[in-house]
Amino acid sequence: ALARLGLALTAAVLAAEIVKTLDTERLTVRDAEARTGIAAADFSRIRQVKLDRFTIDRLMRILDRLNRDVRVKISVAPRGRSSGRHLPSPLAA
Repeated sequence: ALARLGLALTAAVLAAEIVKTLDTERLTVRDAEARTGIAAADFSRIRQVKLDRFTIDRLMRILDRLNRDVRVKISVAPRGRSSGRHLPSPLAA
């Protein structure tokens, strides 16, 4: 559930950047379609925050076509004891 929340938040941030770009450049959804080849209906969905049809990759591709650089930082760390997945060592007794 937490992973899905993280993906939803990432999608929302990317969508917000798309909307910000459209607003900054004063692009209508039709203008954005002409510039990017992405359907105007998709830009309308993004403006309405109906993101269930969009993967993170697709949103990143849309930003790329709007001439925006996207930087992603990923870090991986072991889960702490609070994750509920910690098993006691068989050597501890």
